[in-house]
Amino acid sequence: MDYPLTLSLLAAFIAVAAFSGWRGALPSDPMRGVRLIPWRAIMVLSSAGALLMLVHLANLAGFKTGR
Repeated sequence: MDYPLTLSLLAAFIAVAAFSGWRGALPSDPMRGVRLIPWRAIMVLSSAGALLMLVHLANLAGFKTGR
């Protein structure tokens, strides 16, 4: 992957993490029923994806992060 694709994926992961963090922080409404979307899990997974994209950007910049 090159820089533009990595940066766009990073932006998408950050946007999804921010949106799902906002939705997960809203108080639940028992009158409407239970939440069917696990917003906290989506936030954690998209944050992990953003972290992977940051490491990939560091590798593209020339820093060695592996063995």
